[in-house]
Amino acid sequence: MKRITPAILFLLLPTQVLAWDQKPNQLIEQCADDLPFGVPTSEKKSTVLKCTDGYALLHDNDARIAAWAGWTVTPEESLGCVPRDDGFVADAAIPKGQRAEPSDYAKSGYDKGHVVPNADLSWSKQTMYESFLMSNMSPQLPNLNRGAWKYLETNERTWAWARKHSITIYAGNIYAVGTSKTIGENKVVVPDALYKILIDDTTGEVMAFMFPHVQKQEIDLKSKLTSVAAIEKSSGVTFPVPAGHDKSTVAKEVWPADQGDMGAAKKTTCTVKIAK
Repeated sequence: MKRITPAILFLLLPTQVLAWDQKPNQLIEQCADDLPFGVPTSEKKSTVLKCTDGYALLHDNDARIAAWAGWTVTPEESLGCVPRDDGFVADAAIPKGQRAEPSDYAKSGYDKGHVVPNADLSWSKQTMYESFLMSNMSPQLPNLNRGAWKYLETNERTWAWARKHSITIYAGNIYAVGTSKTIGENKVVVPDALYKILIDDTTGEVMAFMFPHVQKQEIDLKSKLTSVAAIEKSSGVTFPVPAGHDKSTVAKEVWPADQGDMGAAKKTTCTVKIAK
């Protein structure tokens, strides 16, 4: 289980969009557990580097979305039992006018799509709350957000549980400020594609995925496999990976996963915790 660093809570700002007490942004060194291979670097100019109790994230203030996020799912955390709380809130660590507000998504046709999934952070109330910061959202078409993207999110936890290994994940958006579509009063950029890189912390195996942001998209993860190098070229982000990994390689197969077995284990674990 990750160590949660105590911090003094922010006082609520006089606005309805900051609905729950937000912790001050932590130093990136305090996110070392979530970034065991190092901190990604980016070409973006106007940014806020965030560290929360459950993940790290680079927010692009020009795009109002994340360039990258990084976190680690342990086998224990994959069976988190804190129920989902749809408390979408603006991020107090980012200046107003340079961040997304929940209202930007209203009637846009796009979901508030998690970069770091809330279920990966369901092992504590604080991490669950922080998963709903708007800095952790990007506009996603419902077909992708509720389809292939969600399927991969569930597999992340399944792999951590089944392999009994921690899985480190990078995820983010591919876009071009000034070219990509925007939504809302704050002109939140709609990504042209989304990506994920998964690393088995024990074996050093790497899988990379890129999802074109289009309406019709089959739930076929193998067809989305790509290389870390291709994601770096498209995103402008450089990702630290295990020593010896060739960033130009593409995984031949998607790791096997049995979501049914994992779901049963989660149900049993959460039933026991609730009973206590």
